[in-house]
Amino acid sequence: MAYDVQQLLDMSQQQLDDLFRTSPPGDVPSGEADGTAIIAPGTRYTLSIAKTISYFGWQGKVFDAENGVLKNKVTPFGVKAIVAKVYKGDSWLDGKECIVLDYSETSLVAHWIRDEIRLISPNFYLGKVYWGKERLIDFCLQF
Repeated sequence: MAYDVQQLLDMSQQQLDDLFRTSPPGDVPSGEADGTAIIAPGTRYTLSIAKTISYFGWQGKVFDAENGVLKNKVTPFGVKAIVAKVYKGDSWLDGKECIVLDYSETSLVAHWIRDEIRLISPNFYLGKVYWGKERLIDFCLQF
């Protein structure tokens, strides 16, 4: 099934988790992806929160698969900053393979953050954000 951002925003947390669990890791992506934060999924606030975060804070990621790194697009100006290592590893959600976005050795600002992504449709990834070992939010990336 092909997914879009609005479908993910409308899902419950359980549905997002189930979709992540049943999706393959896919290939490590390369290039620029538009990102959407998914907070309070399935509620009437989800879309407003996503739009606010996109405008003021985070717009997506730029992947360099060849070198195994990425930079986030942040601030209202889409500045490319906050580097992460990118590699395949086991998910903290279910122990199965995913693509890990690891900030622990590359960022002073986000060294406690770990993201995990899996391919849910062509050029479309669903992600989980962890702060330490605690789940924080979900997000999606469209290439």
